Parts: sequence; structure tokens; C-alpha cells
Amino acid sequence: MRRGKNHREAAENSRQPAVIPQKSFGERLRKDVKGNWTLYLMVLIPLAYLILFCYIPMGGIQLAFKEYNVKKGIWGSPWVGFYNFQRFFRSYKFTMLLKNTILINVYSLVVGFPIPIIFALLLNYLRQKRFKKTIQMLSYAPYFISTVVMSGMIIIFLDPNTGVINRILQLLGMEAVNFMGEAKYFKSIYVWSSVWQGMGWASIIYIAALSGVDYQLHEAAIVDGATKLQRILHVDLPSIKPTIIMLLILQIGSLMSVGFEKVFLLQNQLNMSASDVLSTYVYRVGLVDNDYGYSTAVGLFNSLINMFLLLMSNQIAKRTMNESLW
Repeated sequence: MRRGKNHREAAENSRQPAVIPQKSFGERLRKDVKGNWTLYLMVLIPLAYLILFCYIPMGGIQLAFKEYNVKKGIWGSPWVGFYNFQRFFRSYKFTMLLKNTILINVYSLVVGFPIPIIFALLLNYLRQKRFKKTIQMLSYAPYFISTVVMSGMIIIFLDPNTGVINRILQLLGMEAVNFMGEAKYFKSIYVWSSVWQGMGWASIIYIAALSGVDYQLHEAAIVDGATKLQRILHVDLPSIKPTIIMLLILQIGSLMSVGFEKVFLLQNQLNMSASDVLSTYVYRVGLVDNDYGYSTAVGLFNSLINMFLLLMSNQIAKRTMNESLW
């Protein structure tokens, strides 16, 4: 009996899986690095860039709460609390800066966001490959023009005396217009030139997303008698909806950020009332007037608003459309 019992226990023990000791995270990481060291080396360079130029400089945010003194340095300068923020909120330029920044960005969002989508949809229905590639190449080309050159081109083309646009207006019997000298034209000039420059490049993501749409859905729609417009509305757009929402959230998250270089290069004393935005103001009070604490506070305020808009838009998209960044 005892021998039979021992046999049964041995058989039961043989059926139980052997316990394999779990390796620690450090051992697994070491093994993975050893096997894929080239990939880790590639990641190391951008990671070092982010740490050195994005995270370490974040220590300078404390300047927003200090009265910076060059002799005492960042750490030795006295704390002033929220004084720099109060200064900015009470400034007579606060309303104008906020208004210009928001209007330019909303204008850019309303005009500049849907146009690349429409352009990608139109390209998607072109059947002549050579013509399609030519259009794509021509639309991508302006993106590679530097901001300085683009701003120079805009100023030359819109010159009231020798500009091409005013020459055409005069040939049509109209008077020349000083576009860069009147504040009411600045926002349209900035937005539409940006759309022309970035439309083709921004459409690349949508073209890639449209290439992944199952053509069987189009075939079924064609059999049902759907027109091209109906196929766009009921097949293409729903298929690329996650991509559209993701890019929309990211663009809303940068709603308070206007490209400094282009605004600064197109800015002059005549259009200052419409072109002065938060980024140019930070440059002027920080680097020109050497008021580092105040300029840091303005920049931090801008960044906090952007972060709030990003989180809010992500939550709205998550609840209403079940799509989000995280």
C-alpha cells in the first residue's frame, strides 16, 4: 500500500509544471540591450537631446517666480511669488496679445486644418499616376522654402510700388494697397501663406491613411450606386477618422503657439496692433529688455494654457467620439 501511495505521489508530482525562476527586470534589460544594442544606440541620441535641451532647461521655469539678478544667478535671486504673472495680467497689452494669438490660431485651425484633408481626398481619386505624382511634388515643394525666404517673398510680392500683386491690381484699374502696412490684412496674409506652404506636406499623413482603406468597401458602395461624394462621406472619412481626431487634438493643444519666426519677420510698426503675439512679446521683453523673470512668466502662462487645451480636447474627443491620444 505504501509503495502504491508513493507511486501515486510521484505521478502527481511529475504532472505539476516545474517552477522556472523569474529573472529580475535588470537581468532582462541587460540581456535585451546585449541582443539589440544597435537599436538602443539609435534611441540614445534623441533621448540625450530631449534630456539636455527639453527637460534640464525646465529648471529655469523658477525664473517666473523670481526677480532675476544676473550677479546672484537663478538660484540666488529672490522669490517674488506670482508678481510677474500679476504684472502681465494687469498690463495694457495683455488683452491685445491674447486676442491676436487666439484669433490667428483659430483662423489657422478653421482654414488650415480641413484643407489638407480635402486635398488628400482629391488626390486619392486621381487615376492618372503621373499627373498625381506631379501634383504631389508641386504641393510639397513650398514646405522646403525656409521661413526667412518665404517672408521675404511675401514682402516683395506685396510691395505697394513694385509688388506683383499690386501690379495686377493696377492693371485691373484698382489702386495699389499697402498690404503689409495695414493691420487688417496681416492675419489673412499669415494664415493663407502658411496654408499654401504647408498644405501638401500636411496631406501626406491623410494620403497614407487613405491608402489603408479597404477597397472592398468602395466596391460595395459602387455596386449600391454611391457617388464619389457619398463614398468620401461614408467610406473614406469614417475610415480616417482616428487620424483626423488625433491631429486635431494636437493642433488644438498648440492653439496658443504661433510660429515666432514668420510673425517676427512680417511684423512692422504699422501692423503691430494685429501682429504682436505672445511669442514676439516674450522675445521683446526677455532678450531685448532683459526682463527674464517677466518673460518666463509670460511663456509659462502660454505653455499652461496649451497643456490645458490639449487635456480638455483629448477628454472631449474620448467621451464624444471614443477616440483619444491616450
